[in-house]
This record gives sequence, C-alpha cells and structure tokens, in this order.
Amino acid sequence: MNQIKTRINVGAKTPFTIVHISDTHLTRADGRDDARKQELAQARSVHFPEAESFLLDAAACARDAGAPLVHTGDLIDFVSWANLDYARQFCLSHDCFMAAGNHEFSLYVGEAFEDAAYRNQSLARVQGAFTNDIRFASRLIGGVNFVAIDNSYYRIEREQLERLRREVKRGWPIVLTMHTPLYCEPLYTFMMNEKKRPCAFLMATPEPLMAAYPEYRLLQQQPDSVTLEAAATITSEPLIKALLTGHLHVDLDTMLTPSLPQFVTGKRTVRVVEFV
Repeated sequence: MNQIKTRINVGAKTPFTIVHISDTHLTRADGRDDARKQELAQARSVHFPEAESFLLDAAACARDAGAPLVHTGDLIDFVSWANLDYARQFCLSHDCFMAAGNHEFSLYVGEAFEDAAYRNQSLARVQGAFTNDIRFASRLIGGVNFVAIDNSYYRIEREQLERLRREVKRGWPIVLTMHTPLYCEPLYTFMMNEKKRPCAFLMATPEPLMAAYPEYRLLQQQPDSVTLEAAATITSEPLIKALLTGHLHVDLDTMLTPSLPQFVTGKRTVRVVEFV
C-alpha cells in the first residue's frame, strides 16, 4: 500500500482529515452468479490482486486517523451478487462517502457500449449496496461541502449540473469527488505521451485533441454541451476548492486553474488529505 499525504487550503475553521482512495476493483463472484461471471471473476482477479486486503488496510488507516473514507469509484470491478454483498457490508461497517465509477455498473466488463441505458440496467440494484446516492450526493465535513458526482461515462448530466449549482448556493467551500478527472494539459500529455495510451480518459477534453482517438473512444469521451458547461462552471466557481478523482490508476497532482487543484489517486494508494 502506497501512502501520500496532501494538504489542501480550503479556509477550514478547524483543520480536519479525510482518506481518499479509488479504483479498488473487487472481483468476487459465487454460485448465485452465472458461469460467465464466475469465469470473469477469475480472469479479472489477476489484474487486481489483494483488492480486499488493500481496502481493509485503507479503512484501518481512516479509522486510525479518525477520518471518513472518500472513495471515487470502481469499488467493484463488475456487478455480481458477491461484489455487491461485500460492498454493502463494507459501507455499513465503515464511514465511507462514495462516488460511482464506470465499473460500478459493468455487467461483464467491455461487453457493450456504456451509456445511460446500459447503466440503468443495474443502477437500482447497485445503489442498494451503498449508503449515499452514488450518482450525486453532498456531505458536510468540517465545514466543507463534499459533493460526489457520477461522471464515470465522461459526462455530467443537466440534473447533476443544476444540483451542483444548488450546492454552490449553500455557500460552503466545496470539494468535488468524481471518478473521471477533468481535462488539463499535463494530464493529457501524461496519458498520451508518457503512458502511450490511445486516448487520455479525461472528461471535457477539447475536441481538436481527440482527433487521433480511435472511433470507439471518441464516441465514448466526446463531451456534450452540458458537460462543457459543467467543466466551465467547475473551473470558474470560487467556492469549488479542489477535485479528488481516480480512474487513471496513477497518482498525479495537477492544477486546473492557478487556484484549483485536482488530485488523481491511484488504485493501490491511500491519500491522507488534511484540509486547512
């Protein structure tokens, strides 16, 4: 387990701590699931070994710090009875504030195009495993409003944007917790040039920078007008103080604007964040 300590200035009246993790990718399945899903669990567990022990270690770190756990998605790798049972028990047993990742709704991992219709096949069942609304929720911690938004399909929807604007009107400093990082040039360059990926896997990437994306990835990640409006709101709203994200499976700290940091936390990293 890798541990990073981060300090974020949000103007908190009293300093406090949260523990941020992302992309655990639990790979459980049992006899209640079909044979295909059990085979999937075996294959995917190779990519995410010791996911459960990491999650418990992260929870212990949060407990020792007297801090809530903030998870930015992909707690589970795919929808299964065993994964959802484990997620439910974990969230009931620990103080965990959750934002959805795309794998929260993945039925067989990559078998179909992921859009709202695909997500809605499992949304009600998946939501039942978590203690907050994983598509949009807010929670005051230490005088700071943590707002979780599901942007795991690279988009923010109109209802989510309007709810974010209502959260702004409450007047508290805001920390956004989302699965997919918002585009910025350093992240784009890192993913495309250093990681040599076919696309950057970011929300609201400018279309000219997507010209070389494979057709499937372009369709998946091309921002719509509401998403671009949301990105502009996020980067221009003074009350939004920081973004906590995941999805890329790496640890990266970037600045979206001169005053707005974005922190990407990797799949086996515990980020202990002190807010001051």
